[in-house]
Amino acid sequence: MQISLVNSGKRFNREWIFRGLTYTFSSANAYAIIGNNGSGKSTLLQTVCGALSLSEGKCEWKNDSIIPDEKIHQQFSIVTPYLELIEEMTAKEFLYFHEAFKPFIANISVPQMIDFVELPTSAIDKQIRYYSSGMKQRLKLAQAVFSNVPVILLDEPCTNLDNKGYELYHRLIENFCSNKLIIVSSNEPAEYDFCKETIDIRNYKNKAAK
Repeated sequence: MQISLVNSGKRFNREWIFRGLTYTFSSANAYAIIGNNGSGKSTLLQTVCGALSLSEGKCEWKNDSIIPDEKIHQQFSIVTPYLELIEEMTAKEFLYFHEAFKPFIANISVPQMIDFVELPTSAIDKQIRYYSSGMKQRLKLAQAVFSNVPVILLDEPCTNLDNKGYELYHRLIENFCSNKLIIVSSNEPAEYDFCKETIDIRNYKNKAAK
């Protein structure tokens, strides 16, 4: 899997969030998008997955051949602060519901997933609305990490997690995502310290397109 940005740029009204960005992401590698709060990290991640359209340039997804825009969503899973959970469901119900649209990794059951993300036994059959923010974040990680997709996108993936949650996050990445293309959007080094390459979005502010 390769994701290629070519002379890409995004603006809102007259303000360019980034511009002149050419970059290629490849499978089995981890990349970090860094920058201060409000610099546009999440915007870049959303353009990569097609949730936002580019203002100029292009983003191309390619496996053996170019993947059509309408099928890109099948290639990735995502964790973001703005991802909404269905709070009337329990953890098991939510994961089974998710599986109907995006299959999970083979040979790992939903109860095992819940165990892997260390949700308390007492919470498994409770509605998600009664979960703490940290428990909700663990459930978000479960639906993303265990999805059988080649790309995982992580936008501030440790939001609301304590130190044990950070340790859990790194175990999940190491044990289940080693062959995936990983892109992390964060300004917290502990969330992307395993990434081999970084893109500082501040380097693409007010940059003239080529």
